[in-house]
Amino acid sequence: MTLKGKGYYIWQIPHCEGGNVEAIATAARQAGLRYVLIKVANGKNLYNYDWRRGIDHVPPLVQALRAQGVGVWGWQYVYGNDPAGEANIAIRRVKQLQLDGFVVNAEAEYKQPGKAKSAETYMKRMRTALPNLPIGLSSYRFPSYHPQLPWKEFLTYCDYNMPQVYWMQNHNPGAQLKRSVREFEGMAPFRPVIPTGATFSEHSWTPTPEEVLEFLQTAQSLNLPSVNFWSWDSVRPALPDLWTVVANFPWEGAPPPMLDITEQLVTALNTHDPDKVAALYAENAVHVNAVRTIQGKANIRTWYATLFSQILPNAQFTLTGYSGKGNSRHMAWEATSSGGAVRNGNDTLGLTDGKIAYHYTFFTVG
Repeated sequence: MTLKGKGYYIWQIPHCEGGNVEAIATAARQAGLRYVLIKVANGKNLYNYDWRRGIDHVPPLVQALRAQGVGVWGWQYVYGNDPAGEANIAIRRVKQLQLDGFVVNAEAEYKQPGKAKSAETYMKRMRTALPNLPIGLSSYRFPSYHPQLPWKEFLTYCDYNMPQVYWMQNHNPGAQLKRSVREFEGMAPFRPVIPTGATFSEHSWTPTPEEVLEFLQTAQSLNLPSVNFWSWDSVRPALPDLWTVVANFPWEGAPPPMLDITEQLVTALNTHDPDKVAALYAENAVHVNAVRTIQGKANIRTWYATLFSQILPNAQFTLTGYSGKGNSRHMAWEATSSGGAVRNGNDTLGLTDGKIAYHYTFFTVG
């Protein structure tokens, strides 16, 4: 996923919209956010996971955001004492959640002696397991202030540099952003800068709406592809005026109008990727056809894998109509293929003029 437009960091899901994932997703959509970054790991441990009740808060939010057409990135705070272990949990979360990208948050701990080797170990392990995943580094705004951080070891394996350009105790966000970009342009390797701005209060300092607007305008004037802010947890309940500035700011590359769930399903079918189709289903979903009932997201994914590889290989799927509203839909689609009847186990699909017609009736969650 190429980062464009506006994004927001989420630290603790329960502190955002009261933990209501549908409310989070709706607010993200209404604000024109292109992506949301969710903390999914802290060091070697899962994050946004309720260990007492055994509840992972992240998967439902990922599903809700995707249903609203918002991209989902994960992020992890790293310490560098066990870089392989930290990489392993990051890799696990990326694969489990099918994240669009990942951000490595490295700060004070990585300024300690000997941490360059830890950065190299962590990043190499990430890249070996996730060669095509977009990865960003989140760290300090001015590298000249923090030369001890192993910038090269991190950025060599990253696609983006995402500095935390917080103008704390000052009121000059534009000047600080320009300086941050200028310093990184003088470093090797250079990676596209996607800055993180401040929408929080700390030590009696709070940015003004005018300053947040200046930050956004400066980012656009520098032709930066994207900008994001820290953090949803702090801005929505306490600083709504700052959220409004970000939400109302027009940025080229805003997400397209949200597709109906039926259109999302047919779009996913045309990728011939069972993971993308299964991502639209709830974990306990039930898929019923004339000859069998399939329960559970994993089993439904297996069914679609068979559909794409054996029953309808290389087919083109078309939505021919749908009806219903709220939580229920009846949809009709057809698949254009070639040949006569296609048989797979107990399924026999009759083709007329190379087309197979299907009708679904289903219920969405919510």
